[in-house]
Amino acid sequence: MAVNAFDIRVRPVRRWMRGRTSRAPKALGIQFRISVSVLVFMVFLCFVGPHFLNIPAPNATNFDAIRLSIFSRGHLLGTDELGRDILSRVLWGGQVSFEVGFGAVALGLLIGTALGTIAAYVGGVVDVVIMRFIDMLFAFPGLILALAIAAYLGPSERNEIIAIAFFGITDYARYTRAATLKLREQDFLHSSAAIGSGNTRIIVRHVLPNIVGTVTTYVFLSVSGAIVLESALSYLGAGIRPPAPSWGNMIAEGQAYFGISNQMIFCPALFLCITVLSLNLLGDAVRARTQSH
Repeated sequence: MAVNAFDIRVRPVRRWMRGRTSRAPKALGIQFRISVSVLVFMVFLCFVGPHFLNIPAPNATNFDAIRLSIFSRGHLLGTDELGRDILSRVLWGGQVSFEVGFGAVALGLLIGTALGTIAAYVGGVVDVVIMRFIDMLFAFPGLILALAIAAYLGPSERNEIIAIAFFGITDYARYTRAATLKLREQDFLHSSAAIGSGNTRIIVRHVLPNIVGTVTTYVFLSVSGAIVLESALSYLGAGIRPPAPSWGNMIAEGQAYFGISNQMIFCPALFLCITVLSLNLLGDAVRARTQSH
């Protein structure tokens, strides 16, 4: 049988593509496991580490040990300009970042999902009013909006959560509205309405369980953005204020000693980078695995 020259050229490409396709799920699995392991380790270190490690309190000053370098005796990551232990402050600051990050995303997810679902399912004037409100929020840059809200409410962890939550409401409202519009004309929703179920019951019992998978794929990416935004607010003085530690205000305090005691900037920045990177990789892996099914 004659062999087509085109077939000869295409076969190696097909074999290469099959190899690439088979390696992709394995690479995603490795990425997922590594990112989860790093994230769990960071959470454990920040919340449990301070209670078991032999480190001073985050605001304990020691003027005999000012600006010690990394790996100094009794101070693994050195000390700052007041002799406070940097490791202790980084770990306690990490608690703030995780609490604000997950708290803001949870609040934004709750409000945004409710608004998007109601807008899509009820429709009409309700849809127009809710989505114009979402468009108004979307028109403001996230950092500017969060700065304005945080400055108005005052510096505290609770107010940071409220301010950053507005940053995520728009995205979750759009996601849930799009997902609900796809479900609205499904037969099982019409059947539920035909037997007398009200809108609230249909949304809670049938719509939300079917869109939760679509929405949660973006949670980890949203948490990483919320942690970065919290650090930015604290860096600019609108978030957690000294002497309470936060990765953002630690970087702001350390920039005055850049070139002299670089660990004051490098240590909180490194913890922030590792946390955000692991959350982004985890979010990408979850989204890719969800879309592949």
